[in-house]
Amino acid sequence: MSGILRSGQVAAAAGVHVQTLRYYERRGLLPAPARSNGGHRQYGEDTVTALRVIKAAQRLGFTPAEVADLLAAGRHRHGRPVAGPGDRTAAKLAEVEAKIADLTTIRTTLAAAVEAGCDDLATCASHPHCPLPFAALDVAGDR
Repeated sequence: MSGILRSGQVAAAAGVHVQTLRYYERRGLLPAPARSNGGHRQYGEDTVTALRVIKAAQRLGFTPAEVADLLAAGRHRHGRPVAGPGDRTAAKLAEVEAKIADLTTIRTTLAAAVEAGCDDLATCASHPHCPLPFAALDVAGDR
């Protein structure tokens, strides 16, 4: 690849659909591209890199808004370290670790229910040794 790329070339190189490329432009994750005299979008090779970064960040759990913040922080640093991207990554890591802890609790509880033979929630809930945390649920909060 070299020089100016068209939409299809950028999308193929980054492994996304052209509609994804345009969606990221509309969301402001990618700057509006230059246009040829014929009106065709023209991109630099850096757009392929930006698309790959966006997709990687999304796979790591960042929302489009969070990705936009990360990209904006990266664009504004002008060679100087910027406080923020590391903090955002650390916050996302803490969020993921909390989700893992919640999922581990859910997994452990469900495994105990399977092992105890709980195949009917109503019957299991009335059993004193039911491993499911029915008693701990805030029923009043559901009104």
